[in-house]
Amino acid sequence: MEPWAIWLVIGFVLLIAEMLTLSFFLLWLGLGAVAGALAAWVAPDSFFVQALAFIVVAGVLTAFTKPLSRRLRSSKAKDFKDAIEDLVGKQGVVTVAIEPGKPGIVKVGSETWTAYAEEELAEGKTVTIVSRGTTQVEVRPSGGDR
Repeated sequence: MEPWAIWLVIGFVLLIAEMLTLSFFLLWLGLGAVAGALAAWVAPDSFFVQALAFIVVAGVLTAFTKPLSRRLRSSKAKDFKDAIEDLVGKQGVVTVAIEPGKPGIVKVGSETWTAYAEEELAEGKTVTIVSRGTTQVEVRPSGGDR
């Protein structure tokens, strides 16, 4: 197999892997491998030139775009707000009765959650979410329902 074809296959494999990982690192390596393929096409007998093209392109892209991608990620993280964070304080309706030590189900808006409480809550009771875990919420009777 021709050296340029080997570099090109490596480049495409890295680019496909990048699409699966979304890390931005494999993208630069994939583009470096494509540069190695171009160098192999121009200088097929010089592995040094091919490797140098790979290293230079991947290194330059990494060096110049790493701060940019870091800045983009951090700005998105500041603006990101998980919808589940808004869950605490919302009201819901018990759809499956809750007993101490035995969870039930609460409907909040269009979502249903596994819920637990310190007291028994009958089906149809209006509740307020006081805390949330990863898959469960803790509820208490709403307002004057106590």
